Amino acid sequence: MINLKGCGLGLRSEFLLDLENNSFSPDWWEVTPENWMHMPKVFEKAFEQTVFSKPTVAHGLSLSIGSADKLNRRFVKQIKDFLDRYNIEYYSEHLSFSSLDGNQTYELLPLPMTKNMINIVADRVKEVEDIIQRNLILENATYYLVPYEEMREVDFINEVLEKSGAKLLLDVNNVFVNASNHGFKSRRFIDELDKSKVAYMHMAGHYFDDEFGMKIDSHGMPINNGTWKLLDYTLKQCNAPVMIERDNNIPPLEELIDEYTQLKGIKDRISNG
Repeated sequence: MINLKGCGLGLRSEFLLDLENNSFSPDWWEVTPENWMHMPKVFEKAFEQTVFSKPTVAHGLSLSIGSADKLNRRFVKQIKDFLDRYNIEYYSEHLSFSSLDGNQTYELLPLPMTKNMINIVADRVKEVEDIIQRNLILENATYYLVPYEEMREVDFINEVLEKSGAKLLLDVNNVFVNASNHGFKSRRFIDELDKSKVAYMHMAGHYFDDEFGMKIDSHGMPINNGTWKLLDYTLKQCNAPVMIERDNNIPPLEELIDEYTQLKGIKDRISNG
């Protein structure tokens, strides 16, 4: 487990400047390097004050760990520069791919759940870690189709973590969404997951798409009751640090504080037993 405690929040430009006039401060922050590496000048001072005031984790979007393309070493070196500049110890990314033939889609596309892909990801993890000089943390992603499948998702994730040595960013909402869309039990997934590898956890929102008849991982909605219940179940087995990730339809800061307070209440209740 990484050296974080309590509950975190994803830092977004929509409310960064509001923090100057607000006493709210989470236990830790998570930032997306791609959104801050070339930030407008107006945000620089507030960003630095915020990330240096609390422990901060970096959570990337475009590493494309499972791509058939060669690793973009120039990009990874830029990530390392960002981590070093802001004294960020932890870097997480998605167990997915996002680039093809050198073109970045910024979409989190599903990996084949195969033994060969496990080997590819494990080799790529070591290559990334050699550059960033930090351990890599991988997040379980949502997926709406499986291009090739030799094993269940939980077995695929467990084997990737075992072979690569990476830690896990467990996105509880993604487990909830995938279980609903692909017909498996979310609690059984949590039971079978190697929770000794969990570094920290995400909570986020989703919605149901009537046209396609499936849940969509939007990160643009409030967290629903089913996901809160799954978090409660998960924390009783793995009391790791947990945070709220809101990427779209960012509400006023006060609404995020209310949701953070709910998260903090669940975490503290279970931690204090």
